[in-house]
Amino acid sequence: MEEKDGKTVIYACFGGFSNTGITTALASMDAVKEIGLDKVCIGCLGGLPINVKPVYENTDKAKKIITVDGCPMECSRKTVENAGYKIAKSIVLVRDIGMKKKSLYEGDENNHLTDNINEEDVRKAKELIVKAILEE
Repeated sequence: MEEKDGKTVIYACFGGFSNTGITTALASMDAVKEIGLDKVCIGCLGGLPINVKPVYENTDKAKKIITVDGCPMECSRKTVENAGYKIAKSIVLVRDIGMKKKSLYEGDENNHLTDNINEEDVRKAKELIVKAILEE
């Protein structure tokens, strides 16, 4: 297989209905901040099924692809695989860090976006993502 010299691309769920989806977003962004945009970026998951050319061009150049899903539905992994890409590492937060999925809308109707987000879960998820980026 040809060695690619591009960035690692993270495709994260970003699902806004649950704590797990938002945690994938926050942890992925934290991982990019830690490692640096010169080595890793977050891909546009929505661009894959609608064939957005720049999304494919950047993914084609990727050194490796990591998917980060919040729940067992694994929407990001399935979307990336359906686009024809090989995934170097698939992370699923409910499986890999033992997160419990909850609706962001549970409880008080005046919830804020981060009310059901656990910072410890974000930290654990970020550590898994960083480890996957740094693995050879």
